[in-house]
Amino acid sequence: MLTELGVESLEALAAQAVPGSILDAAPGYGLGASAEREFPWGQAEHEVLDQLTKLAGENTVAVSMIGLGYYDTITPTVLRRALVENPAWYTAYTPYQPEISQGRLEALLNFQTMVSDLTGQEIANASMLDEATAAAEAMTLLRRASKSKSDRLVVDADLYPQTRAVLETRAEPLGIELFEADLAKGEEGLPPGDFFGVILQQFGASGKRLPVKDIVAAAHGREALVAVGTDLLAATLVAPPGELGAEVCYGSAQRFGVPLGFGGPHAGFLATKQTHARQLPGRLVGVSVDADGQPAYRLALQTREQHIRRERATSNICTAQVLLAILAAMYASYHGPDGLKAIARRAHGHAETIAASLGDALVHDQYFDTVLARVPGRAEAVVAAAKRSGINLRLVDADHVSVSCDEATTEAHVAAVLDAFGVAQAEPRCAEVADRTSPYLTHPSFNRYHSETAMLRYLRELSDKDIALDRSMIPLGSCTMKLNAAAEMEPISYAGFAGIHPFAPEADTVGYRAMIKGLEDELAFITGYDRVSLQPNAGSQGEFAGLLAIREYHRSRNEPHRDVCLIPSSAHGTNAASAVMAGLRVVVVACRENGDVDLDDLKAKLEVHGEKLAAIMITYPSTHGVYEVQVKELCGLVHDAGGQVYIDGANLNALVGLARPGHFGGDVSHLNLHKTFCIPHGGGGPGVGPVAVREHLAPFLPGHPLRPELGDGRPVSAAPFGSASILPISWAYVRLMGFEGLRRATLVAIASANYLAKRLDQHFPVLFTGANGLVAHECILDLRQITKETGVTAEDVAKRLADYGFHAPTLSFPVSGTLMVEPTESESLEELEAFVAAMTAIKGEIDQVARGVWTAEESPLRGAPHTARAVTADAWDRKYSREVAAYPKVATARPRPKVWPGSARIDGVAGDRNLVCSCPPLEAYAE
Repeated sequence: MLTELGVESLEALAAQAVPGSILDAAPGYGLGASAEREFPWGQAEHEVLDQLTKLAGENTVAVSMIGLGYYDTITPTVLRRALVENPAWYTAYTPYQPEISQGRLEALLNFQTMVSDLTGQEIANASMLDEATAAAEAMTLLRRASKSKSDRLVVDADLYPQTRAVLETRAEPLGIELFEADLAKGEEGLPPGDFFGVILQQFGASGKRLPVKDIVAAAHGREALVAVGTDLLAATLVAPPGELGAEVCYGSAQRFGVPLGFGGPHAGFLATKQTHARQLPGRLVGVSVDADGQPAYRLALQTREQHIRRERATSNICTAQVLLAILAAMYASYHGPDGLKAIARRAHGHAETIAASLGDALVHDQYFDTVLARVPGRAEAVVAAAKRSGINLRLVDADHVSVSCDEATTEAHVAAVLDAFGVAQAEPRCAEVADRTSPYLTHPSFNRYHSETAMLRYLRELSDKDIALDRSMIPLGSCTMKLNAAAEMEPISYAGFAGIHPFAPEADTVGYRAMIKGLEDELAFITGYDRVSLQPNAGSQGEFAGLLAIREYHRSRNEPHRDVCLIPSSAHGTNAASAVMAGLRVVVVACRENGDVDLDDLKAKLEVHGEKLAAIMITYPSTHGVYEVQVKELCGLVHDAGGQVYIDGANLNALVGLARPGHFGGDVSHLNLHKTFCIPHGGGGPGVGPVAVREHLAPFLPGHPLRPELGDGRPVSAAPFGSASILPISWAYVRLMGFEGLRRATLVAIASANYLAKRLDQHFPVLFTGANGLVAHECILDLRQITKETGVTAEDVAKRLADYGFHAPTLSFPVSGTLMVEPTESESLEELEAFVAAMTAIKGEIDQVARGVWTAEESPLRGAPHTARAVTADAWDRKYSREVAAYPKVATARPRPKVWPGSARIDGVAGDRNLVCSCPPLEAYAE
């Protein structure tokens, strides 16, 4: 590769590609010998695993009866081994190419159906980041959908404290006023005056069941809409809020087989009425039809995506919790409706026993799995006594203790709890909660796979329809689909990491805290910042947290008028959406023809908005895949105007070990651990988006109401440390690589991208290059002239690549009519050459269109991708052979295994016009 690029070494390539003004000297990251003392050097896999085993062992896995939205659950072994630990599932990317994503799209449709059925709503999205952010999105959905002109939202006093805190974080910048009310009183609890909505939980933090039907009716009488936090397990027994008139249901699917994991990752959910479908944030899987006339799944309503709507987007969420949503859906399929109801009855039965035994100490008698006891002056003693039996209860205050039961609760646990209270076991009172009459989970997908054999084969059937990283390179620009090493993945299944409640006593989480502190320090070192918070559980949340820190910093300096956020026209759309959510006004800065930020336009904007400037958000290297030479000058101009510099870390894979944003002008960055630091994308989630800041912004990093040691900052996630259970992946990656390995990985990523750019430029011109004609870690192939001359589009090339066994590059982002390619450092030269060969062969097919052999419509490019059903059908009336369709000739070192697309090309317009977002009803299968 270096010979092709005309350089003698990787370091020489870096010297040509990366501006010298930001490039750190090698070796030692510019720190000389001190780097060896400060930074962990590369270790062997067994050494790193031994260290993680020790850290996991320093955590205490107690019986968790704390509740507050987090419950112990039993993950069926077949799901752990064949789904969570299966690279066919965890290395997949977001299903933007639906024809090669039919397996995970079907699984997500199952999730949506499960949520819709259990909540009694008509439509649900494909998961949210966690329960608290789902509640926040419910809040803004109510505001958009309400006809009320009021800015006031009524929030029940018994909401989970972490949910309430995230609502406060999201409400204030948007001008929403939260009014706390005691909705246990029903209509009497509602305040006087106008309000646009009400948010409550069907079962509050205390466990008490609220009169949802009465509250909904009263709210509707005041022309307000209602969102209800819903427990999916309880919904197998109790009438769901959707059937009681609530417009929105939100919550978490965690207790459906997803481990506690110190708080995440877990799949939140949001469900609503069909009339609000276009207001629903996040991703939505819909049913359309493909070119063969077969039903096919796809992401629906794509015009809602942030890179299209930008500052007009209704949410900054551009990801989901796909892997966890699929796990929850498969848990429901494995147990089925009867199995889930049995688990619910068992949990409720244990709660009944505890409630009956507490006698007069019981605070309320309407509950599902959580009871509250009044023990004046004895609460700490009761909790301590339970702890001596290995059980964690929730200390509410000096006089109250809460006990939550779940799938893992046993009779022995109940006996130990009662012993801690000093009461004898009594016969349950049989408090009746089972008032649900409607059926649920009647679809075949929830009634066919109750044996391990059936489930194993179903998971294999679905994964065979997808292209994940275990089959092919996924050359997605901006998305960094790199190797997720098995040694990095293994520790997330350790009981010492998986079995910890996020609000467990501090003494139980010694190993977790040591690992988190170590990772925070290492990320700060790598990026050149001073402090890091790992709380944001997605890049979008990291953006939001960073912008909030900037906003609060200006306010602390008595400059609240600084509310303008400059954003280059090339930026990812979540930047603009996050800025609006943080209460900032977006002003766009133009880019030059070469893709760089236009400094002349920046200066002009600073002249106009300088006194009101809060920040500029830039991506570095740029969204166009180029190291901009004038980045330090840009940062200086913004600082001189009194603004802060936000450097989006989406492209950090081109900087690690070479340059540090915190040293060349950045005040804050978010990092995508699911890109640069090897947390797997999992089909579109989980992710982690920590925020890194300079010292002056550190006081404004996210805090948490139940972890005062994190400070007073505004929380952005439900759990104090976000998706903590997957942090061992990045912790292991850093130690496995060490400083030299991280730097070399970046250098190889740059070499691979430039190698592909040079090899493909003769067929598909590279649109943007930086100094010396080089790109950073990705390149944009321009097909617009090809389309103009032949009618063959970038989408045609993307679909045709599936016939060659490759996942497509990023399509039409950041420039319409282009393909953005990022090979990463993980791919071998053989794989890169195979991709070049496939693209070269496709160019040959385009040339045949240009010569008139086919029209674009008649060509295999427009017919792609080709399914086994199509090429084996009796009728074949296409202008090219079946062999050309299914086995195109390509010059590679060895034949690639054939991957059959799960569907032919899908009609997106038809899917949006006829929005179907759940499994067809049972009778449809009989037909």
